Amino acid sequence: MRLEVKKTYKLFIGGKFPRSESGRVYKVNDHKGEFLANVAKASRKDSRDAVVAARAAQSGWAGATAYNRGQILYRIAEMLEGRREQFVEEIRALTGKTDKQANLEVDQAIDSFVWHAGWTDKIESVAGNMNPVAGPFFNISTNQPTGVVAAFAPQESALVGLVNTIAPAIVSGNSIVVVSSEQLPLPASTFAEVLETSDLPGGVVNILTGNAAELGSWLASHLDVNAVDLEGTSNAAELEMLAAENLKRVIRPGSYSRQSATGSLQHILDFMELKTVWHPKGH
Repeated sequence: MRLEVKKTYKLFIGGKFPRSESGRVYKVNDHKGEFLANVAKASRKDSRDAVVAARAAQSGWAGATAYNRGQILYRIAEMLEGRREQFVEEIRALTGKTDKQANLEVDQAIDSFVWHAGWTDKIESVAGNMNPVAGPFFNISTNQPTGVVAAFAPQESALVGLVNTIAPAIVSGNSIVVVSSEQLPLPASTFAEVLETSDLPGGVVNILTGNAAELGSWLASHLDVNAVDLEGTSNAAELEMLAAENLKRVIRPGSYSRQSATGSLQHILDFMELKTVWHPKGH
């Protein structure tokens, strides 16, 4: 009789899977209250390391062609499809959902990445502008990624809420540090394994497991974070005040649905900066 190989779910920072530098873990129970797994509990140092990794990766990701980003996002959908059974099993164990309900959540997560992949090379066609001006000039408005995003996935969602927090941010070339649901973290850790094998450059997506209230103030006040998505927080007003210190963009809780197979173009644009340039007409 062989011993069962127990897994400790780890963080995902810079394309690698470190344990928390603090050595902390916390227990995750299934929907019946029985022990399911140990999960790394991220610390302040871990969150700072994740921001450093996100910053290092952001310019390269933004510099990739929109077509290339779309291909990688579609690859993530392919990888999700290939590991469907594992995600379904984890969602069922954590939430008590039926097989049909768990499969539907995985379907929505996969379809959301396909939907977002299709937007990478179309954002400017829809949201950019050639502005009319009274003079011999071209006036052009373009949307550019805002930089490093810190986000908090919905607490009540195991997978699709996480996906619909990550995808709108990275479509345009941002990098992200996301804190997963504290009680439903296993699909987030498994999703990190999908990302690591999907051609996504290390550091574009960094996933922390642990307590959102503990990590929130450190990420919201971090001066190298350009935007915060406060969906999965319980103290959004406090974090919004901290974010104001360096004029971060803020996505307030309830701004967008996170439970569907499609997203919102406005959600994507919320993580972009509008840049307008003037250019003289030639003679």
